[in-house]
Amino acid sequence: MDHLAELKEFARLHARGQGIGDRQVAAVLPRITNDEPGHPASWARVWTGEADRLAVAGRPLDACRHYALARFPYHGDDVRRRAQDNCVRTFDDWRRRRGVERLVLDHPGGTVACWASGLGSRRRRPLLLVMGGIVSVKEQWAPLLPRLARLGWAAVVTEMPGVGENTLRYDADSWRLLPFLMDELAGRARVADTSVLGLSFSGHLALRAAAEDPRIRSVHTVGAPVAGFFDDSDWWPRVPGITVATLRRLTGAPDDDALRALLADFPLGPDVLGAVDIPVGYVVSSRDEIIPPTERQLLRAALPRVRFKEFDDVHGSPAHLGAMRKWLIASLLRARVTHRLGGHRALPASGAGRRGGATDGGATGVSGRSRAVGAGARGPSGAANPSRSGVTDLADAVPRQPRRSPVE
Repeated sequence: MDHLAELKEFARLHARGQGIGDRQVAAVLPRITNDEPGHPASWARVWTGEADRLAVAGRPLDACRHYALARFPYHGDDVRRRAQDNCVRTFDDWRRRRGVERLVLDHPGGTVACWASGLGSRRRRPLLLVMGGIVSVKEQWAPLLPRLARLGWAAVVTEMPGVGENTLRYDADSWRLLPFLMDELAGRARVADTSVLGLSFSGHLALRAAAEDPRIRSVHTVGAPVAGFFDDSDWWPRVPGITVATLRRLTGAPDDDALRALLADFPLGPDVLGAVDIPVGYVVSSRDEIIPPTERQLLRAALPRVRFKEFDDVHGSPAHLGAMRKWLIASLLRARVTHRLGGHRALPASGAGRRGGATDGGATGVSGRSRAVGAGARGPSGAANPSRSGVTDLADAVPRQPRRSPVE
């Protein structure tokens, strides 16, 4: 399959996952004839035009979804970079009256942006971290935040290293982003009771982090690579070109050989997985074109407390989106009940993780290295959270209007 055909195939799947109808996609795809940056019939220009139209019509969430497709699979040219910026801006327009706040965290390796609901310093809720894969931006999952907050979580949606607004480099130590987020959020969520909904490649990060940090109480994922994806030389030729190109972009690998060398450090073996003694929910797609079936076999053998749900579908099970989301939420709730009944590993008396001495408590808000954008977030009581010292309100830092695409 050539590059443009792959793009169109992935578009059908990712559009459906965002709630864009098949008819809408079918009306757009025939107008796309190439992926040449700046060409009027190119992938990014056509999808951006659709998004611009929706933004002008006062439909910011629909516009956001179309900008997310325009920047797909990553923002590597000028038009895609503008689409990425506008994806964030239009979601910012949508979220302002819906109890969703924006956080920008300063990480030693770069910047990490998040959308969040349910954070509060007075009554800290269990933390739920949500992260997409290597091609999906946080805006694709952030509309779920108000619902997750109503279910009792302090929910935070962010991105993998190198994806969207995350400026970190993706490498074998990227799992450390999750303990970093827990440290940053300790004053506004009950981080000693953290669940991770890590979709696709971020599920790999979640499993690796859970082996080290006992604050993670459950992991729930869809089609996460574990070991075989990274080191099975027989499987690798079957991996779609877009996946390979995106991994090269995120890791900074100059070519495929360099990428394979970097990925050799990623596999999780039975020794690591055996330390993940928490509930793990894993959605399997029986026709997954990215993740080899050996991953399920390894997880079944190595994880003490894993549950699987299988759909007859391709990677991410986009044709079963509703059923998949219901299963994942049920998996999250089941793990939360199990935790409350005492069926979980013991936390050290200090609350510290196995490495680094991270604690739950201490701080009165998100640490001084972070910046909260927007004061519209609602706490568990439904009241707006007051501003906190050391946190700057940058509500207007995200411009209100999307930037226009260049015209020929």
